[in-house]
Amino acid sequence: MTGPVAGDAAEADAGAPREVIGLAALTHGAYAGMDLQPIWAGLLARVRQDPYDAAALMDMGVLLQLTGDKAQGLDAQRHALALHKVYVRPGAPGGLRLLAFVTPGDFMANTPLDFLLEGTSTHLIQFYVGEGEPLPPVPEHDLAFVAVGESDETRAVLRSLKPMLKVWPRPVLNADVEATACLGRDAVAALFAGSDKVLAPPTVRVDRDAVVGFAAGGTGDLLGQAGLNFPLIIRPVGSHAGQDLSLTPDAAALTDYLKTSNALEYFVAPFVDYASADGLYRKYRIALIAGVPYISHLAISEHWMVHYLNSGMAESAHKREQEALAMATFDEDFAVRHKAALAELCQRIPLDYFAIDAAETADGRLLLFEADVAMIVHSMDEPELFPYKGPAMKKLFAAFHDLLIRTAARS
Repeated sequence: MTGPVAGDAAEADAGAPREVIGLAALTHGAYAGMDLQPIWAGLLARVRQDPYDAAALMDMGVLLQLTGDKAQGLDAQRHALALHKVYVRPGAPGGLRLLAFVTPGDFMANTPLDFLLEGTSTHLIQFYVGEGEPLPPVPEHDLAFVAVGESDETRAVLRSLKPMLKVWPRPVLNADVEATACLGRDAVAALFAGSDKVLAPPTVRVDRDAVVGFAAGGTGDLLGQAGLNFPLIIRPVGSHAGQDLSLTPDAAALTDYLKTSNALEYFVAPFVDYASADGLYRKYRIALIAGVPYISHLAISEHWMVHYLNSGMAESAHKREQEALAMATFDEDFAVRHKAALAELCQRIPLDYFAIDAAETADGRLLLFEADVAMIVHSMDEPELFPYKGPAMKKLFAAFHDLLIRTAARS
């Protein structure tokens, strides 16, 4: 990649950010049950009038993903990026100009900055980068943020940014791209091996043949060498949100799982039973902003595989009461109980911003499921049903915006 260079007036115009509606506004509309058809019709009309309207194509890609057509959404995104690499979701006059290094992909490919900037005047400039690709003209900005998340596809992209970021003319947040590149499930587990405060179950990445061999009683593969035994958690590499995630209590169950999954590689880890005394499972999503923890949500479920959308929070007033209490007391309760563990997390993952999914074990340790810069953190839940979430998320968003202001002041 080449460094940030401004060209002549024609180049500057060609490289000017294309203005988009943006992920947050469109997602809020979808969550609120808004009829998105008029927006879609308007974008489609724009593209029919001008097939080179990259901003309309980009917003169409978001809408398609929101309505469940991920493949077509990513295709629209590819068409947009073939035309233009820089997009802006405008803020208010005089607001900070945040340049975000991003990569193509779905909603979990990059840090959800559009959500994190909710309620602020900041202009979000999305600057798409790829390994070995020349940089487009760089628009004026006050600070930058490396928003590219960790995956097999993005690791090389992250590392290719390293030399350029060393000489970037503006302050850069999450500039330690090596720390982000090492946020794979197996790498994070290895980071906390032996920790007495953070329990990150040993996780191995193995190919399908190794799993088949282990299910058949083999002991010479990586699973055996890692000392793993049943019950095991298994998921395909690259999967998210519980897709093809399974708890296999024995070899027969693992064999049955392999009959329904055709992935080439898997992450395998021991199952840790983290049920609370009442038999329910509780999973926290926590954002770490400049080393300070902020709760994003608490999902409570009867099932060990907890995801907020399938945990029945909307259907249970009792669960929502517990989440409300957890949010109201987080700073004096959870954050105090796990102060040393959270500090250790920030020490071993030296990033300005990242998030974790975690629980508590019966012996009081912090059980770490995942750490990532791209976890969805939002304030889209119905205020009538979740009135306690608004204040908690405003606090989180304000802390993130304060970090931006402090960082921009260094330039």
